Amino acid sequence: MTLALLIFLFPLAYSPGPGNLFFAANGARFGFWATVPANIGYHIATWLITFAVGAGLLTVFTAYPLVFMVIKIFGGAYILWLAWKIFGAGLQTGQAARVAGFWDGVILLVLNPKAYVLMALMYSQFGQSDTLVRVATVFTLNNTLAFCLFALAGDRIAARFSHSQSAEKANKAMAAMLTAVAIWMLFL
Repeated sequence: MTLALLIFLFPLAYSPGPGNLFFAANGARFGFWATVPANIGYHIATWLITFAVGAGLLTVFTAYPLVFMVIKIFGGAYILWLAWKIFGAGLQTGQAARVAGFWDGVILLVLNPKAYVLMALMYSQFGQSDTLVRVATVFTLNNTLAFCLFALAGDRIAARFSHSQSAEKANKAMAAMLTAVAIWMLFL
């Protein structure tokens, strides 16, 4: 059953989304290793919330759809704020951009409606045939690998844009992608 779950999760985890683009942008801006604290925060929260969704958290969203709408709005706003910070990183004078930390990763997951939708889809297919712990663990480890690969890709791409003008263009491109993701999140 784990192989079937991984096959199901592969296109979902490795397609551009808020988490992947966030880690790619941060990998490009600060390097792969600087993304590790945010990645740890994101994935500790992923495991906990995935387990909670499997244990019945989705009934809250069903009973109170306003809760999911609030997550979407705050999540979209948070991603737009991150995009703005990345966009302005190449334009800042005398002020260094801040590396995302553990709590940034946690907040990103908590406010990511795509994650909740993926969790619901996953449990609708695999929740009855496997344990909550196994499903949450496989989902989390698969996402961790995907985000590490996106952060590493961002780091490698940035190495090619080491000139300040090129770095500014790369930051603007990453910010534009995050803005598109935020807009998509708001209309999901």
